[in-house]
Amino acid sequence: MTAASISDYRALARARLPHFLFEYLDGGSYDEVTLARNAADLQAVALRQRVLRDVSAIDTSTELFGQRWSLPVGLGPVGLSGLYARRGEVQAAKAAAAAGVPFTLSTLSACPIAEVARAAPLWFQLYIVKDRDFTRDMVAQAKAAGCGALMLTVDLAVPGTRYRDYRSGLSGGLRGKHTQFRQALMRPGWAWDVGVHGRPHTFGNIAPLVGAGAVLKDLMGWVAKNFDASVTWKDVEWVRSQWDGPLVIKGILDPDDAREAAATGADGIVVSNHGGRQLDGVASTARALPRVAEAADGRLKLLVDGGVRSGLDVVRMLALGADFVLLGRAWGYALAGGGQAGVAHVLRLIEAEMRVTMALTGVTSVAGIDESVIDR
Repeated sequence: MTAASISDYRALARARLPHFLFEYLDGGSYDEVTLARNAADLQAVALRQRVLRDVSAIDTSTELFGQRWSLPVGLGPVGLSGLYARRGEVQAAKAAAAAGVPFTLSTLSACPIAEVARAAPLWFQLYIVKDRDFTRDMVAQAKAAGCGALMLTVDLAVPGTRYRDYRSGLSGGLRGKHTQFRQALMRPGWAWDVGVHGRPHTFGNIAPLVGAGAVLKDLMGWVAKNFDASVTWKDVEWVRSQWDGPLVIKGILDPDDAREAAATGADGIVVSNHGGRQLDGVASTARALPRVAEAADGRLKLLVDGGVRSGLDVVRMLALGADFVLLGRAWGYALAGGGQAGVAHVLRLIEAEMRVTMALTGVTSVAGIDESVIDR
């Protein structure tokens, strides 16, 4: 198959990845109601078509945290993405840098901060674990690597129950300890590219806590034991005291939490429900975003993720109040289906689709995308 859209890359990812990895990338929590809502509610936002306006010169660039980006789009953190292709996070970071957009490395990555930073600039996504010395060291490593922003994810006090991961054998071991190995053998292309040539197979950032590859035996079980459910806004202030660059708090859905984030000295927030992977049944990010934007009242930069599958969706999110949009599954599918070239292709698709959407809604700059392009 020649991929022409993000949905095509999803099909390629399904065909190439071992079953447990595809299910981890593709799935959500419980009955996946919120997962479905993220895409459906965003696609339901009707755009207002305008005509006879001069749209001969369209500028898709924008500024965020003191830097000019070619698109109002970044690659958000995606766990285990280093296993989707050989040294996958490095490949994705290179594609993002070439396209002039930011790449965010997950704490739960296969490639460590230093390895990815040698290949391309990056942001770092941080979880606070019970071992505060380890968390402090992660912040120090991000600083030493010159990370452009620190993205503190706060919506994982406890892990959501992800039935697909139990069924596939990634969490809980319901199908036996050899399940992952058998599934890998059924994908010889992946086994050769990643299994053989993608070594070392470690969780680079958390290897000191878990050892080489140990977390794959029961990923969410490990998360439940090591992530700290006692984290409060005081801990956000603690992180702020150690990090003097842009601090972004990821996982905000409630307007009151947006106000709290502004009070801690954060520079931005990500309106996010963790891709529908945590509390099933909560609002989609498209529905939550306008309320959060009103509460933030310009005091914070508003980033958003959830259900974005096209450049049209990017424009919709900007019109709903976002300053910047993060891709998640979209680039994960592309990495699994086509490596660095796939990620680069998806970013070109996003740009091309944005340009068409902007032209047909009568706007020529990112700053011009607001609620006026929505057909109420």
